[in-house]
Amino acid sequence: MNAGGAAPVDTGSGDAGGVRTALAGLTTRGRSFLAAGMAAAVCAYVLGQSDLLRVGLLLAVLPLVCATVLHRTRHRVAAARRLSPGRVPAGTEARVHLRMDNVSRLPTGLLMLQDRVPYVLGPRPRFVLDRVEPGGRREVSYRVRSDLRGRYPLGPLQLRLTDPFGMCELTRSFSAYDTLTVVPHVDPLPPVRFSGEAQGYGDGRQRSLALAGEDDVIPRGYRYGDDLRRVHWRSTARYGELMVRREEQPRRARCTVLLDTRGGAYEGAGPDSAFEWAVSGAASVLAHMLERGFSVRLLTDSGSAVPDQGADGFAGTGQETADAAGLMMDTLAVLDHSDGTGLSRAYDALRGGDDGLLVAFLGDLDEEQAATVARMSRRSGAVAFVLDPDTWTRETTDVPRPGAAHGERLRMLREAGWTALSVPRGASLDGLWRQADRERSGLAAVSGEARG
Repeated sequence: MNAGGAAPVDTGSGDAGGVRTALAGLTTRGRSFLAAGMAAAVCAYVLGQSDLLRVGLLLAVLPLVCATVLHRTRHRVAAARRLSPGRVPAGTEARVHLRMDNVSRLPTGLLMLQDRVPYVLGPRPRFVLDRVEPGGRREVSYRVRSDLRGRYPLGPLQLRLTDPFGMCELTRSFSAYDTLTVVPHVDPLPPVRFSGEAQGYGDGRQRSLALAGEDDVIPRGYRYGDDLRRVHWRSTARYGELMVRREEQPRRARCTVLLDTRGGAYEGAGPDSAFEWAVSGAASVLAHMLERGFSVRLLTDSGSAVPDQGADGFAGTGQETADAAGLMMDTLAVLDHSDGTGLSRAYDALRGGDDGLLVAFLGDLDEEQAATVARMSRRSGAVAFVLDPDTWTRETTDVPRPGAAHGERLRMLREAGWTALSVPRGASLDGLWRQADRERSGLAAVSGEARG
């Protein structure tokens, strides 16, 4: 939850322009009374009617008195805002709690609260508070919802004061505001193993053998139950205690998610566009791999997308995993199309790196970019979800079929070792994820038979 507060606001004013401000705050009713009173006074003067003059003076003076009293009345109020939660997936509602405290010694009159929110979150919420006693508190809440990811400012909160007759209205604004982060929608994925990949994938960890040479050994203290054949006598003599060789060390399995953000690779906009599907798919895979204990890294066509994620990406358990997932989701929440036209920078970032699973979400590819992606294939596993531009731009109820150019790009990737799948409009990531596992299992079986 996020909490936002504001310093106490004094609703009174003592500057020279306060009278003009009060008169400018006259409502339609107040202006009508003032105009009617002046007209009645002029008619009474012309016709010589003293009774009509009294009525005109009453009508004209009433809004002026209300404006003066409201302007001279001093109230000190404080406001606070709390988001629950401060980070929500697209299409999910969040609740905003507002608290108003009267910190003055006088009760307030009629208060109207209005919070500024972007139009994509819905209409501006308005609340009416009758009377807040000295030291009293009022709490109200409203809901916001956005189908588009992003960061949206909430506030500042505006306070409107009115007199009992509705003749005048003054507005005061607080300075504090909060930010609601709408992250991509995350689909739960099944824990498939993608058969045929490097040992350790699917368990979240790999085992790497340490060199057993005399110069490369990393000894540690003897523990009860260690095999005596692993005792390293030279280190034992050096440290004066029994030391054993550390023959194997755990190494966390790695997964890299590549997201194509080129503006020319996607067409359309909005929550149902191809680009939003790719962003949501990347977020789903990142969250799924983090939950399984992988060290994950997010890349775009322009290189690393998350600051300070390092060459091995984010890893951790418990709170560290939650913090890493939150940082990557915040990055994806504001990720937009890039100005690049190629994937060469992503290829440079992947070249020479450690083996690990590579999952790519790609837009429309030409022959040159398809060749670049083909060179990214890794022996430990590479899965590509290539969005079919024809089906995403064409409204049809028929079964979507990939075009000739799109099918040729898929063939190039598969020949290079990729498990490449076409993504038509309305496709489910869960189904594609299972299909990728089945195709990967089939390739592993064929490869085993060929080696046999």
